[in-house]
Amino acid sequence: MKTRFVGIALLLAVGAAAAAAPKPVAYPEGYRNWRHVKSMVIEPGHALYDSFGGIHHLYANAKALQGYRTGHFPDGAVIVFDLLEANAADHAIVEGRRKVLGVMTRDSHRYAATGGWGFEGFAEGDRNRRAVGDNAAQACFACHAAQQAHDYVFSSARD
Repeated sequence: MKTRFVGIALLLAVGAAAAAAPKPVAYPEGYRNWRHVKSMVIEPGHALYDSFGGIHHLYANAKALQGYRTGHFPDGAVIVFDLLEANAADHAIVEGRRKVLGVMTRDSHRYAATGGWGFEGFAEGDRNRRAVGDNAAQACFACHAAQQAHDYVFSSARD
C-alpha cells in the first residue's frame, strides 16, 4: 500500500512539474511572409560577433508590429531573427548559409520568468535542431533583461 501511495505521489509531482514547465517555442511557419522589420550586419570587432556575427533579418507578425508601434508587445507577438553568414564577394557583402533562426514569442503567463517572452534558436533554421531549449534564461534573457524599458526587445521597426 505504501509503495502504491509513493508511486501515485511521484506521478502527481511529475505531472505538476510538466504542467508548470512552459511549452517549447514553436517554429515560426511562414515567417518570411511577415513584415520585414529591418536588416543589419554584425562585423568583427562587435561585442557579439563571436555568437551573432553575420547578416540579420528581422521579421514580425501582426501582433509584434503592434508592439513596435506602441512600445508594448501583446501576447501572441512573434519576432524572428534570421542570422546568415556574411560573405564578401566582388566588393559586396552577400548572404551565406543560415546560422540560426532565433525566435521570441510573447506569452506573459507561460514565460513569466523571462519577462513574458519565450526564446528559441533553431540551428541552421532546422525546425528539429533546437539550440536554446531550457537554457533560455541564460542564453537569451540574460542579455534581453537590459532592454526591460523597451519590453525586452532590442530592435525597433523602421519605416
